[in-house]
Amino acid sequence: MGNVSLPKIEVAYATPESQTIVELNVEQGISVREAIEMSGLAKTYPGLTVAEGLVGIFSKKVPLDYILMEGDRVEIYRELILSPKEARRLRALNKKR
Repeated sequence: MGNVSLPKIEVAYATPESQTIVELNVEQGISVREAIEMSGLAKTYPGLTVAEGLVGIFSKKVPLDYILMEGDRVEIYRELILSPKEARRLRALNKKR
């Protein structure tokens, strides 16, 4: 048997206070869901919920059963606290003051 290297991927999650990127060597055919579980981020960020539509690869949303490829970075997104429309409205109000 020759040396077979496992694909490298990253799993990233950020809060307003911190950012964590976990590098993993994974088996071929691993899904986004499996990579997130392997990353251990749920232990680092208690209460972290991973939902369909809130994960992506390099800013492009993908389903949780998406099969990863070498070099992919899984990004776990958070729900918006404030919609972009509301944020613009508030900035405009602050400028008027």
